[in-house]
Amino acid sequence: MNYEELQNVWAQKYQEVPSQLEKLKRVRSAATAFNTNVDAILKISGKTLKKLILDNHISLADLENITISGFNKPSDVILGIVKCFSRGIAEEWVTDDINVYNWMEENLGYNRLQMGGQAGIIANALALLGVKKVLAHTNSHPKLQAQQFLNLDNLLGFDDEGHLEKAVNISRETDIPLIHWIIEFDKNDSFQIENKVFTCPKSNRFIATYDPLNMKLVMNKEFVNYLNTHKVSYLLLSGFHPLLESNGGLDLVKNAVPVLKKWKKHNSQMIIHLEIASTQDKAIRKAIIDNIAPLADSVGLNERETIDLLNILGKSDLANEIERNTTSDRLFDAILFLKKKLKVKRIQLHMFGLYMTLQDADFVHSAEQNLKGMMTAAVVSSSKAFNGELVHYEDTTKTLGLYVSTQSLNELNNLSHKLNSPELLTTGICNIDDFVLSTIPTILVDKPKTLVGMGDTISSVSLLAGC
Repeated sequence: MNYEELQNVWAQKYQEVPSQLEKLKRVRSAATAFNTNVDAILKISGKTLKKLILDNHISLADLENITISGFNKPSDVILGIVKCFSRGIAEEWVTDDINVYNWMEENLGYNRLQMGGQAGIIANALALLGVKKVLAHTNSHPKLQAQQFLNLDNLLGFDDEGHLEKAVNISRETDIPLIHWIIEFDKNDSFQIENKVFTCPKSNRFIATYDPLNMKLVMNKEFVNYLNTHKVSYLLLSGFHPLLESNGGLDLVKNAVPVLKKWKKHNSQMIIHLEIASTQDKAIRKAIIDNIAPLADSVGLNERETIDLLNILGKSDLANEIERNTTSDRLFDAILFLKKKLKVKRIQLHMFGLYMTLQDADFVHSAEQNLKGMMTAAVVSSSKAFNGELVHYEDTTKTLGLYVSTQSLNELNNLSHKLNSPELLTTGICNIDDFVLSTIPTILVDKPKTLVGMGDTISSVSLLAGC
């Protein structure tokens, strides 16, 4: 079957998406925790990046082998941007140094503000898609933060007095805004330093974070108490990745365990999804895997996060292979290893052009349901990339009807050959060991207006729309 025929097969399958979106509106409740903040979006060009490099007297030697993964001084912000720009990768670096934050505020600027943090982004998306009640955790909720929430009756938070209120209407006046820089760059953009040209191989983003509350995993007590006494259908969990070992982060991870266990004890039917974010502190990364992942039913991650987990779990050879050549067949080996190692019921990887989920055969959502959920997520997330943001319900299906990309079919074909499962090309489903794999080729947008929150949107919508 040629690619044109396969595109038609998948176009037929994607016609299930509108009915899945209607089913999503039946989901009774979801809670999102823990990190909500304000994102300052900055699209940076190679020309601007070169000026920053020259103005700050950074040499070619400094740029050629960037090994750091965090901030020691303000100029490290530039190194982080260059690292991600030149490799086309996404990373988030965090700092507890206010001097780094002050430098960013004075030297970077931004194009616009929007909702930030996995919890905030997921809350907006799920509420817009019609989940009946979405409860967003905020450890800081001043007016500036409230303005990033969509004006929806089903999107709730806690006010100064601990009462549930529309998130957009809350203004906890003593709270401080938590602002993160999201620095985006475009494929094929370039700059030259001395005799070397740096070219961006893939559109992506670098996140620079100074956030004293999320970096201390401050939990809103009203939110905690609500989940101790009320049941929700889904808990979408993230926000551990900004923690630092040097700032007591290991204890903060461990202290979250009894909170989560109490929620689960009260609500045994609640499905917990853990989104693995870009965690640069290796000790924290290991602590998340050892302490938080065992409490989750589902885990979501991208290519970069997969590599990072492999490196701390003794699979550096596979991590290096994926780093050199990031293909679906190698990434499948990775998620099969992680599925067995983490012992979660469901693990989903979203890579450029392909989503794949490996789950237990008796998971609450079948592989067929999950396939439909992933296709729904592919439409919603590509529509987000196309629009730049999702504000109105009709924004969520802007790309519905577009064909899956040939690059996506290349990855699906690679995976099909690796597994000796030709049925993957047309059904997207096959059995692997004691698990079921479901995988889809995706719709790609040539010139995305944003890549912020794509993974969070994919993971959350895939899970809930697979109902």
